[in-house]
Amino acid sequence: MAEDCEGNYDSSSHSQENYHEELHIEPIYEAFLCPLTKQIMRDPVTLENGQTFEREAIEKWFKECRDSGRKPVCPLTLKDLNSTDLNPSIALRNTIEEWTQRNETAQLDKACRSLTLGSSESDILQALNFIAYICQKSRSSKHVVRNAELIPMISGMLKSSSRRVRLKALETLRIVAEGDNDNKEATAAGDTIRTIVKFLSHEHSQEREEAVSLLYELSKSEPLCEKIGGVNGAILILVGMASSKSENLSTVDRAENTLENLEKCENNVRQMAENGRLQPLLTLLLEGSPETQLSMAAYLGELVLSNDVKVFVAQTAGSALVDVMRSGSKQAREAALKALNQISSYETSAKILIQAGILPPLVKDLFTVGVNQLPMRLKEVSATVLANVVSSGADFESIPLGHDDQTLVSEDIVHNLLHLISNTGPAIESKLLQVLVGLTSSSTTVLNIVAAIKSSGATISLIQFVEAPQRDLRMASIKLLHNISPYMGQELADALHGTAGHLSSLIKVIAENNGISEEQAAAIGILADLPERDSGLTRRLLDEGAFNITISKIIRIRQGETRGIRFVTPFLEGLARVLSRLTYVLEDRPDIVALAREHNLAALFTDLLQMNGLDGVQTVSAMALENLSQQSKHLTRIPAVPEQGFCCSIFPCLGKPPVLTGLCRVHHGICSMKESFCLLEGKAVEKLVACLDHTNEKVVEAALAALCTLLEDGVDIGQGVMVLCDADGIKPILEILRENRTEILRQRAVWAVERILRTDDIAYEISGDQNVGTALVEAFRHGDYRTRQIAERALKHVDKLPNFSGIFPKMGG
Repeated sequence: MAEDCEGNYDSSSHSQENYHEELHIEPIYEAFLCPLTKQIMRDPVTLENGQTFEREAIEKWFKECRDSGRKPVCPLTLKDLNSTDLNPSIALRNTIEEWTQRNETAQLDKACRSLTLGSSESDILQALNFIAYICQKSRSSKHVVRNAELIPMISGMLKSSSRRVRLKALETLRIVAEGDNDNKEATAAGDTIRTIVKFLSHEHSQEREEAVSLLYELSKSEPLCEKIGGVNGAILILVGMASSKSENLSTVDRAENTLENLEKCENNVRQMAENGRLQPLLTLLLEGSPETQLSMAAYLGELVLSNDVKVFVAQTAGSALVDVMRSGSKQAREAALKALNQISSYETSAKILIQAGILPPLVKDLFTVGVNQLPMRLKEVSATVLANVVSSGADFESIPLGHDDQTLVSEDIVHNLLHLISNTGPAIESKLLQVLVGLTSSSTTVLNIVAAIKSSGATISLIQFVEAPQRDLRMASIKLLHNISPYMGQELADALHGTAGHLSSLIKVIAENNGISEEQAAAIGILADLPERDSGLTRRLLDEGAFNITISKIIRIRQGETRGIRFVTPFLEGLARVLSRLTYVLEDRPDIVALAREHNLAALFTDLLQMNGLDGVQTVSAMALENLSQQSKHLTRIPAVPEQGFCCSIFPCLGKPPVLTGLCRVHHGICSMKESFCLLEGKAVEKLVACLDHTNEKVVEAALAALCTLLEDGVDIGQGVMVLCDADGIKPILEILRENRTEILRQRAVWAVERILRTDDIAYEISGDQNVGTALVEAFRHGDYRTRQIAERALKHVDKLPNFSGIFPKMGG
């Protein structure tokens, strides 16, 4: 046997035609051999001179004579022939056939004895070669092989320890099965197919190639297709081979052809779909009988699809499924809905379904009541599909639902959704709330939904779901309320005032310690958007312990003790905003001042100023520090001045007034960050000055406003200027004035610069800076009424305007 360099048997290196010389029992007679081919003749014919040849061989000889322009001659005697007539040698042919049959029968008997795992490798290979030879030679031999019960014996050789035997057995089985359905059935008997499938995973490519070629041959028999598909893993392996980039092309083609044959069986089509080969299922879905279409749609609804496959299915079958929703039977609509539920859960495929017209029948299914309405379990699927589609972010304002030009965000449609939410079970309510979550997640449609909620008076009914025991329902409600809270802060605050339960439920969600979840971030976001100066609500939050929870959460995040990186930014910003509520109600509230002192809020917000990259947190922290700092002048403790003696009071020259040390430069009292919220402590001024270089205008506005509290009436403005000077804060304030980034920044910068310029030395130094002068002139020309007045005073400080030119009536600083 021929072997390649790796020791693999190469069946092609030995022509099957040569085996007849080795596989005979009786001797070969010379008369049986064609003088031209030296092979045993099958159709012997005789010339006029009595010489006998194989018909095909002598006809070829005569053709060559004619083509060369020569007269026909006998190839043995080379003498001219008068005639090229060929006379069949019937007697010789019969004799050869009888001899061949005797030999083949004997050889088959020998093969039967050789095809056992105890025989030598050479005997087994010789037997397999003979069987392959005779089956290729005549179709009738295949029947003989089957009747001799050789097929199970050949199959048994698949378990041989010899790779050459296994390869030859696979090849022989393929030859035996070719074109003979009975032999295919015999080959597939027992566990042979399972054994063949195992070869598909063998490490040697020749075994894989022979195995898939054999399977391809067997798959031509429709009854065997189900049996092949019934072998665990067979279709999965074939799908992998058909898409492989490492297999040789013939193996890939055979695997592909085998799968195409297996598609005759619906069970196989389902398996292919399960393993990512969707086209056969979609073909049956589009072209099969009504029963088949229904079956395929139902199965599609049970599959877990990758995103790429969802897009493929939507492109291929989306329109057909939508058509079934419009006009199919209830059973067909159910199957279509379940399939659409699977493929609508990815943004790209959802948009394809929108283009296919899925919205009108979906909304119709949800809103239809009476005899034609869908059962509630299917309305739940419709609601799920609608929620999936809405989360795609399409422009729902421009997609009509029917002939009346209504859209998904039309007031009537939203009212109907709100009505359904209040009158169905938790499962549908959750999905419909998710629909509204999707619609309120877009800046282009949120205002439509907010208007519809307000006009329907549904605020209280939406808030009630925050107490729902079903997590999905509660979470959808909280996310919706978070989306609308920037536009309905007062309405939500009023509703939360109503009962303690709703507010307690939100705080309970925030207090959970299982990491930071999306639900927690949304819940704190709702509270953060409520009006910060609503003292009644702040009192309620205080009574519920919300601020203690908020402080604890912030500290844990700052110390790195909290899991949940994905939602940490919105959660921390919400915590900071909720906590900052306390700084808006400090006036005449000693209990709130005490709480702020107890938790050292000034230090906490100063620490949060350093959260680089979290612009919202920095903005809120600076605003809170502004509020706290405004209270410092009221909270600084003015020490009692010791009384002078009687003589000193009569004769002042006899004593000096006592000098108090350790007082705050700006507030002229005993200050601290904890007790009086003074910015001079804890490097708060320096950290606020650092924020003036921020690229986010909101951060800069808040930081500048906080620093301006050092320049307000009621404090030592001159010392406040010097504090800013010591912290290198003058230059960035002047830069803000020059840049003129926003109107608010210009107003605040003009106010601060006017106060700074009250210090003569600084005014003198700045007077030479033409950029500052130009910026003040621009503010004087283009600012609002108050800004123009302040700019006027600032220009006087730098001698840009004479002091006697009072253009406007005097106003307070």
